[in-house]
Amino acid sequence: MSTTKRKFSPEDRLSILQEGEREGQTATIRKYQLAPSLYARWKRKYLREGIHGLKDKHKKIDPELRALEIENERLRRIIAKQALEIEVKTELLKKTPINLKKK
Repeated sequence: MSTTKRKFSPEDRLSILQEGEREGQTATIRKYQLAPSLYARWKRKYLREGIHGLKDKHKKIDPELRALEIENERLRRIIAKQALEIEVKTELLKKTPINLKKK
């Protein structure tokens, strides 16, 4: 038996739980090759939170989106650094008078 990770949608999980109630938990677990602890966890979550308890809690982040967020943050830091440099330069120019007249 291969150990590939299967994904079940919340609707699939609910239908498996309902089938387990109708046909028996042991038969359903064998049919779908589920661990009894997984079936019990789904049932606990369903009884506690309803269909929302069967949804995945972790949000998957697209790697391209994450790379864009990192690049955006880097560009923001660069802009903030440049703005600070400009502000410092203008303050220095205000404080130091320019004497163009020679005696």
